[in-house]
Amino acid sequence: MQENKTVCENQELDQDKNNFKSLSKKERFVQLVKFILFSISAGVIQIGSFAIFDIFIPDNIYWVKYGLSLLLSVLWNFTLNREFTFKSANNVPIAMLKVACFYVVFTPSTMFGGQALVNLGWDGFLVEVLTMLLNFVLEYLYCTFFVYRNSMNTKTNKKNLTENTDIKE
Repeated sequence: MQENKTVCENQELDQDKNNFKSLSKKERFVQLVKFILFSISAGVIQIGSFAIFDIFIPDNIYWVKYGLSLLLSVLWNFTLNREFTFKSANNVPIAMLKVACFYVVFTPSTMFGGQALVNLGWDGFLVEVLTMLLNFVLEYLYCTFFVYRNSMNTKTNKKNLTENTDIKE
């Protein structure tokens, strides 16, 4: 019975190591830099696709251009950040559902709010950039403190797995 308690305590300690609070300042900084870089790449996808949609879709339906470009950006960003920034071994559908919950609130707010600003005469690209900056900040906080809070750095790579197997033998 004592052995089982030790195993449980070790699992709790391992899980605590994965919390954002337990990351060193350097690890947090590297994580933030990765998030910024991947967000920039997602931003390029979002602005690029928005520009393409802008050719074919009129401004009076800004929300369609925005929605499609946001979807492409989110799929790209989610995939890269889960794999490389947060290094999460979490269940993909659960993590994706958590991110989807964020966008269930964020997307309609910014989609219709953006449309309202465009209707007031704001430039669609300016609205897009401001929305992307808001998305960047909110999504980083949401992913860090909710989606991946307890699963950061739980993904093992093949190299570590091979090294650990060699040691055990």
